[in-house]
Amino acid sequence: MPESYLANLSDDILARAAKIRLAVFDVDGTLTDGRLWYGEDGRETKVFHVHDGLGLKRLQANGIEVAIITARISHPVSLRAEELGINHVYQGQSDKRACLHQLLDALHLMPEQAAFVGDDLPDLPPMHIAGLAVAVANAHPWVAEAAHWRTTRSGGMGAAREACDLILHAHGDSNAERERWR
Repeated sequence: MPESYLANLSDDILARAAKIRLAVFDVDGTLTDGRLWYGEDGRETKVFHVHDGLGLKRLQANGIEVAIITARISHPVSLRAEELGINHVYQGQSDKRACLHQLLDALHLMPEQAAFVGDDLPDLPPMHIAGLAVAVANAHPWVAEAAHWRTTRSGGMGAAREACDLILHAHGDSNAERERWR
């Protein structure tokens, strides 16, 4: 039995998700709750949800490439990506669409084989070319409108995990994996 957020998926969403070979995530507002935390010494900290991390690892374990494309540059993002074994990390990207095109070319993939998960206006250009555009629950209204699918959880609160689960469900990998965890 799929999770409630995977119930009643349209044939279009399932077909789009089944084609995905690359899942790309924004960071601030998507993998985090979007708040920026600075210590007295000026160092930035971020909070990532452990459920999202396992979802990203599960994608990789099932042959789906995972990437991060973010406009900001942040050392905590580098640390989290290294911890999760994410090799495709692009920080300081003012043109996320161009970055996604370059990544697709490098991986020899077509746009319909990519998912992009985001929350705010800089995420719209790559969402417009991705085969599966996902908006987190608390995304800007224009982003939500452009998305093929929307999570029930907010950014930094398990939204990325929902996107991962959708892709794995569409690939038919979730039932076999569920048995592995019994």
